[in-house]
Amino acid sequence: MPDRAKTHIDRALTNVSVAYIQEENAFIADKVFPVIPVTRQSDLYFIYDKETFFLDEAAERGNGEESIGGDYNVEKSEPYFCRVYAYHKDLTDRDRLNMDNPLQADKDATIFVTQKLLLKRERDFVDKFLKEGVWGSDITGVDSAPNATQCIKWNKPLSNIIADIRKYKRTMLENTGYEPNTLVLSRGAYDSLCDHEEILDRIKYTQKGQVTKDLIASMLEIPNVHVSNAVYKTEKGVGGEMKFVSKNNALLCYVTDRPSLQTPSAGYIFAWTGLEGAGAYANRMVRIPTPLKGIGAERIEGEMAYDQRLIARDMGIFFKDIVD
Repeated sequence: MPDRAKTHIDRALTNVSVAYIQEENAFIADKVFPVIPVTRQSDLYFIYDKETFFLDEAAERGNGEESIGGDYNVEKSEPYFCRVYAYHKDLTDRDRLNMDNPLQADKDATIFVTQKLLLKRERDFVDKFLKEGVWGSDITGVDSAPNATQCIKWNKPLSNIIADIRKYKRTMLENTGYEPNTLVLSRGAYDSLCDHEEILDRIKYTQKGQVTKDLIASMLEIPNVHVSNAVYKTEKGVGGEMKFVSKNNALLCYVTDRPSLQTPSAGYIFAWTGLEGAGAYANRMVRIPTPLKGIGAERIEGEMAYDQRLIARDMGIFFKDIVD
């Protein structure tokens, strides 16, 4: 039998490669709050005083008397500021010429840079909005005997998820005049809903017979249900851990689907689209010649310029440690 090393030279498979690339639908930062394109990096907006619109002040008018009247207050917001985030990957002609099929230097570099920016944006969103002390109410999951600011964890048999959601939908409606229309779930919270006996019992006679985001949205009467599936590594090397960006929490909020004047919303994303070549989320990818690195060398660089901004605190209710 001839020596295999003399009869076959190992080559890359042209139809197989391995890359841990997260799909864009795993990220929710651009799905929860409306994106507001802005031409300036920084500016402000106006806030109408909530109280003046909800006071019952109209009164009967006597014959020949003036009607009772009033006014509302308008304040300037703190300016938003779209910070510019960037990442790059350098390529040379040697990289391109020496890569075997199916490796594609330019395409791979673009995907690599895009993933870095998506992960940055997702972690910014979670760090800013999915934590205590941000929204009008914080509800903590407990194993038993909940008090007024607690509820039984949704992965526990005694929990009543549907009653919990209805209660806090009613609370927000009473406090703001708007009913929550968006539910943001960590993967653990979503899985707990999918496996909960209360949910399974209600959908067992449906056509699909299995829990989906659409069925959860229909059952809870919440149009928008988003699940954060994005993961990241805590640090480079063997000491780093793979973790979900969002874990064991949920956010119930009202988000307008038509951003406009005099329209409240839990949050907005200001995207500085005034940058040349910027897309809808103020994202852009450019090729930059880097001749000092060699003839034909280029830098594949990506940018995003945004400010993820809290608008109305009382239009969000945060559930902390809602599952184990």
